[in-house]
Amino acid sequence: MTLACPTGRALLARSHVALPVALDFVVVGLNHQTAPVEVRERAAVRAGEEAAVLAHLSRFAREVMLLATCNRTEVYLAGLRGDPRAVFGDAWGADLQEHLYVHRGEAAAAHLYRVAAGLGSLVIGETQIQGQVKRAWQLSRELGLSGTVLNKVAQGALAAGKRVRTETALADRVVSVSSVAVELAQAALGGLTGRTALILGAGETAELTLTHLRAAGVDDVIVVNRTAERARALAERLGGRACAAELLHEALPAADVVIASSAAPHYVLHPQGVAAALEGRLGRPMFLIDISVPRILDPDIGRVPGAFLYNLDDLTAIVSRNLASRRAALPHAEAIVREGVSDLARWNLTREAQRALRAGRELAAASD
Repeated sequence: MTLACPTGRALLARSHVALPVALDFVVVGLNHQTAPVEVRERAAVRAGEEAAVLAHLSRFAREVMLLATCNRTEVYLAGLRGDPRAVFGDAWGADLQEHLYVHRGEAAAAHLYRVAAGLGSLVIGETQIQGQVKRAWQLSRELGLSGTVLNKVAQGALAAGKRVRTETALADRVVSVSSVAVELAQAALGGLTGRTALILGAGETAELTLTHLRAAGVDDVIVVNRTAERARALAERLGGRACAAELLHEALPAADVVIASSAAPHYVLHPQGVAAALEGRLGRPMFLIDISVPRILDPDIGRVPGAFLYNLDDLTAIVSRNLASRRAALPHAEAIVREGVSDLARWNLTREAQRALRAGRELAAASD
């Protein structure tokens, strides 16, 4: 019996049977829901290190984006070669494995859509994450690590995030980790009117913190930063006074509340320094809130009599209370995310169908 060689038309038909439709996209990472702050800080990425980390990760995938914030470190990959957990472990250590989550395909895209919309944040609906996602994607593009898939997913995530903020009640009250930290300080001190606050840091989060402190009635804000020029610029712009980093301990006794939001590579304040500052406060307590990751306030400060130390994980109670007023908006926000992911799935299906059609035509041409 002679077996007939399949024609180009038959090969084309077969290509449709084996049509790949899964979105080639993966996310692996950890966040405040899967890892406490002492674990998250081990996977933190310091300012200026992002490009080097991306270069390392690019050995394992065609497209790579790194999203590192105070509450998450996530790697988004297209064209991945190997196991995503192993890729993360190669960059930050295998001992973090139990805290990692992995999502693939449309589930990975939905994760980024929710993140960009603020639905995966410690403070639900916070707005700072939108800019962080945008900057993460832009850096990948600048380094040539964002291609067809990552560009499409990132653009869709940013569009979904914008829709959630403009179309739902989640945008009724702008909130952030900074605003929750200030709310915690208000509760601890029974109000901030007439108080003195000291901010460690002069970046975006520090600027937000200063804005919220002023709105809460703080009269005197001291800005301390390693770069004196940045501290001075922030203080002059929003109303405050700058302090050189080497004079921190001289300024500390005046502070009723200290909020740390810097990316220093080590602890900048230790128990001994806080104890000395409290001696000059004549029995008045000091409240310290560390919203940095890695933390820059030595955790042992909490053992100093008169010092009350909080970190990001301690903000949970306030976040839960604020979330109660936002729950009604969550179904609409989730619906926007689902709609965006459905659009992405249709785009991917069309793209894969076109790719299979081209492959079938090439096979048909080769067999004629």
